Amino acid sequence: MNTIDVKAPFAEKNPTELEKHGDVRIDNYFWMRLSDEQKLSEIKDEQTQKVVDYLEAENDYYDAITADTKTFQEDLFQEMKGRIKEDDSSVPYKSNGYFYITRYEIGKQYPIYSRKKENLLASEEILFDVNEMAKDFDYYQLGGLNISPDNKLAVFATDTVSRRQYFLRIKNLETGEIYKDIIENTTGGSVWANDNKTIFYTKKDPVTLRSVKIFRHVLGTPSSEDVEVFNEKDETFGTYVTKSKSKKYIIIGSYSTVSTEAQYLEADNPTGKFTVLQPRERDLEYNVSHFGDSFYLLTNKDKAINFKLMKTPIENTSKENWVDVIPHREDTLLEDFSIFKDYLVLEERNNGLNKIRIKRWDNSEDYYLPFSEETYSANVYANPEFDTDIIRYSYNSFTTPSSVIDFNMKSQQKDIKKEQEVLGGKFKKENYISKRVWATARDGKKVAISLVYHKNTKLNSETPLLQYAYGSYGYTIPDSFSSTRLSLLDRGFVYALAHIRGSEYLGRDWYEDGKMLNKKNTFYDFIDCSKFLIENNYTSSKHLYAMGGSAGGLLMGAIINLNPELYNGIIAAVPFVDVVSTMIDESIPLTTGEYDEWGNPNDKRYYDYIKSYSPYDNVEAKAYPNMLVTTGYHDSQVQYWEPAKWVAKLRELKTDDNILIMHTNMEAGHGGASGRFDALKETAKDYTFLLSLENKVDPIN
Repeated sequence: MNTIDVKAPFAEKNPTELEKHGDVRIDNYFWMRLSDEQKLSEIKDEQTQKVVDYLEAENDYYDAITADTKTFQEDLFQEMKGRIKEDDSSVPYKSNGYFYITRYEIGKQYPIYSRKKENLLASEEILFDVNEMAKDFDYYQLGGLNISPDNKLAVFATDTVSRRQYFLRIKNLETGEIYKDIIENTTGGSVWANDNKTIFYTKKDPVTLRSVKIFRHVLGTPSSEDVEVFNEKDETFGTYVTKSKSKKYIIIGSYSTVSTEAQYLEADNPTGKFTVLQPRERDLEYNVSHFGDSFYLLTNKDKAINFKLMKTPIENTSKENWVDVIPHREDTLLEDFSIFKDYLVLEERNNGLNKIRIKRWDNSEDYYLPFSEETYSANVYANPEFDTDIIRYSYNSFTTPSSVIDFNMKSQQKDIKKEQEVLGGKFKKENYISKRVWATARDGKKVAISLVYHKNTKLNSETPLLQYAYGSYGYTIPDSFSSTRLSLLDRGFVYALAHIRGSEYLGRDWYEDGKMLNKKNTFYDFIDCSKFLIENNYTSSKHLYAMGGSAGGLLMGAIINLNPELYNGIIAAVPFVDVVSTMIDESIPLTTGEYDEWGNPNDKRYYDYIKSYSPYDNVEAKAYPNMLVTTGYHDSQVQYWEPAKWVAKLRELKTDDNILIMHTNMEAGHGGASGRFDALKETAKDYTFLLSLENKVDPIN
């Protein structure tokens, strides 16, 4: 990368005083914040133009610094694209008499959704060709496909801005007509009542984007006449609507980080009144499924921190009527369950690893699917059919491409329906080594690190290593296969996934110990894993890189404030780095619902703690690693100004000559580009940054 005679853009400083609890913070770059109206307006006011000019100056600087890597970046993109089967298709799944298929055609960015009636030899019916739908847009996302019970209509959702504010429309699948019904500012999801003309959907607050209201819409009527059936007035909660697998009930769910509530209504009676299953209580969570004469509940009732399965009669649903089906276990996290006519399927996690347990309702059988690799990921599919002995699940690992498998729960025979093809002729599973090691954190806790590397990679202080983690919201990043990652492994990189606190890798306690006033454990775990990898000669600080996105970007910001000397390079994608200011401002999307994750800074105890680690507030005059920061102008989850302000402050204060570059996708939001190949181009940018710092262009043997 070229740093000679390229001048970095320095942002103007315009001090703004921010006061809370008597504490005054000076934010020199507060002026970078724009409202949605300013961003979307065709006529830019003075401030908007100033912000856009700065972001474009940073993009120009990125282009100048990386100009000599453009050819390599394109080569990497073509290499990664060359491993992907362009004319690919999903394994068909059956629902209500039709087989549904998602497929791609050569050279096209977007999927085609189709179906076949009764059997796979039937003629194909194209439901949606997203390539045609997206051709006039820079960004296009189709979601929320939902077929009516009589198979004649489909609700679909579109987002053309990348703020996850979807329009809902309805298509007649017999005539191809798209009805005039247009419903704005929804989550994208919808539910059909059993009358084939009524749908329920969720509206977002237009400012905070909180999922706040459930409406009922009748086909052919204007959306202005839609009936509000529920308003979630607690600003720390969101809401959604779904349908039971049995198709008998419409269920409205309300959720916060530590509490949930469900209401139900018979799907045959869409104008009826919803009934609360169990009123919300703080620290009581439950998810609902219906089977027979009972509701089944995945819940933490009775301090079951790792959750258990309970059931309650439909006519008596309050918590005093709940009884155990699968009791709580201290060493096993119950993550999910699926109900079939003759079987109960449980998704569990023990010692960090996924388990799939199959149990007959009559208790005549109870067994686990066998998995032999040291690190892997296995997940049950949606499985919409109820009266079947077949369960569909996916399996993959760091070295095994993803497989879709149909397992006969009665005969215990499995049928691999599809294994991900890795084209190009070079990939062989046996050329890669994966394993799991355990680092000891500073408080004595053992933290797992999943590793994968090419068998010809020599592990020593000269070995480049990319350490990745997320560590928030209880989300556990799976040890999964990536064909794009091969471009790093084939050039001598080790990839390390650190299962730090804040995830649920070792159960719910592992999450609780990495949130709120324990949040710093997340950062310390990552740093201690880095030190372990260096001390055990997997790499050295000259060749160690770290990467994280969103809340994982917060992690990146925290670790380089704490121990910048450990890393040669950092990639922070859509990083959540201005934690104090964001959590104080309740008008910013998602803020109020996050209080039980980070703490409510209106309470001084949480304010002080958040401020002590917030990356933007803790930038200092010292040396930082080489850094690539990426963001999206329309991001609704982490607003673009967080990384923009952070980069400006880093550039102002840092004392090193290392690379600091930021790229803003001016058309995209939190998830990046919408097309499958455009997304690969973003990955190629990240990998080019790492490989250029290591001067590793050519693959190893």
